[in-house]
Amino acid sequence: MAERFKRLGIIGEMSAEFLGTMILILFGCGVVAQVVAGGALTTPPGGLGDHDSIAWAWGIGVTMGVYVAARISGAHLNPAVTLALATFKGFPWKKVAPYMLAQTVGAFVAALIVRWNYTEALAKADPGHTIKTQGVFSTLPANGNPNLPVHEWGAFRDQIIGTAILLLVILAITDLLNTPPGANMGPFITGLLVVGIGMAWGTLAGYAINPARDFGPRLASFITGYGGAWRDQYGNIYFWVPILGPLIGGLVGAGLYKLFVGRFLPSAEPEPPGRIPASKQP
Repeated sequence: MAERFKRLGIIGEMSAEFLGTMILILFGCGVVAQVVAGGALTTPPGGLGDHDSIAWAWGIGVTMGVYVAARISGAHLNPAVTLALATFKGFPWKKVAPYMLAQTVGAFVAALIVRWNYTEALAKADPGHTIKTQGVFSTLPANGNPNLPVHEWGAFRDQIIGTAILLLVILAITDLLNTPPGANMGPFITGLLVVGIGMAWGTLAGYAINPARDFGPRLASFITGYGGAWRDQYGNIYFWVPILGPLIGGLVGAGLYKLFVGRFLPSAEPEPPGRIPASKQP
């Protein structure tokens, strides 16, 4: 019976990770579809949003996804988060692969929904389903802009740095021995973190900072007509960059937090005499 409940437990956690990540991608890929595909058809073009609206919607998606999943699974919603928590925070290694699978499938399903819903807009804005609208689903170096000469290794560097920032701050936000947000505000603050990363680190590689967020929608776009989904605007194989870069960056960021802050925080044990005022006797 105990083993059965354990199996049901991981199923529940995977279910929460699936749905939370799906919510994240519905907001994220949805806003890019609106801005890129829908905006291309307005007069003048660009009438349905810009980079800032994209950054805000991704942040809102993170916030809502975390609120959906947090109670059951902790709402990682990101393989880089799962790997970093297993490495530095004691998250069970046996759950890493199931979490990553659930996150990727959730992103894949959400991208299929976005692809279906924006069928007409995508077909009108980009009949050949080319690099012009590939960015709706997956990231590209310099967001597909050939005027900015960023290639795989520049984007790889960017993804390591951006994801390191993400995990460093996430560990700070969730560390009960530090000064975590109160009143269930953690998901909101995490969403603001993603907005900030998008506004400050979105130029060189589209701030995927999440392997599931990129690979799931990339696969969904490939099987629905985007034959060049695995390559960038230069024709180079690119899909590995927003997978490997965030996984490395997450470990770097979490390690930096533990090295520079976490190990200096007070323990959860009672403070020794003299460190806190003695209670007054009646």
